[in-house]
Amino acid sequence: MNTPVQPVSARAEVLAVQDIEVIYDGSVLALHGVSLRIEAGAIVALLGANGAGKSTTLKAISGLIHADRARLGRGRIRFEGEDTAGVPPNRLARRGIAHVLEGRHVFAHLSVEDNLRSGGFLRGPGRRELERDLERMYAWFPRLKTKRKVQAGLTSGGEQQMLAIGRALMTRPKLMLLDEPSMGLAPIIVQEIFDIVARLNAEEGIGFLLAEQNINLALRHAHYAYVLENGRVADEGTPDSLAARENIHSFYLGGTAA
Repeated sequence: MNTPVQPVSARAEVLAVQDIEVIYDGSVLALHGVSLRIEAGAIVALLGANGAGKSTTLKAISGLIHADRARLGRGRIRFEGEDTAGVPPNRLARRGIAHVLEGRHVFAHLSVEDNLRSGGFLRGPGRRELERDLERMYAWFPRLKTKRKVQAGLTSGGEQQMLAIGRALMTRPKLMLLDEPSMGLAPIIVQEIFDIVARLNAEEGIGFLLAEQNINLALRHAHYAYVLENGRVADEGTPDSLAARENIHSFYLGGTAA
């Protein structure tokens, strides 16, 4: 059963991406003047086809573009009112930005529980606090509790995606960046993951920026959405307004908005 999306009233701005340009290898322009904003406790969808710039946008926000030999050419990114320029990814994570990369990255040879613990270590918690956070993750992801002693690489794709999200949640984030969380998963698992995301947002106030190719799924759970095409913001609006536009699917077929 879907968790209904509640409207977001005017809230404090948690993230502001202002006219950013990302350059790979000193010459390849991947993003061209991308701007977006996220209010505290909102779910925002970042839509677009493969290669539209969704992953690059998330990596620019989390600081991981430098690992891909890329840099911010212009513009700025502000998190909770503070400029993130020059702040390394681990410090951004401590400040409250958690990034779940595309592809279900887990430590394959570690157990499910040790994977979760590794997320908690970022904050340097005491033993009791870490144990409380583990039980909290198992309450959100019951599937993981049954596999807590199993090597992560031996779990299913859906369980690995839940584990990657759970490990990020162990950092106690204010904003989570999810890159293609539905990719390669069975529809029933995808729906389970998105229902958990909606509950985390509604019950714990965690904000989400979801990079997704699945238009209908993303718009069903988001409060607001941006559409990327060829590294630019081609459209934006509320889920209802975007879903009603006839040209929305053209962005996934190489077309251009009228």
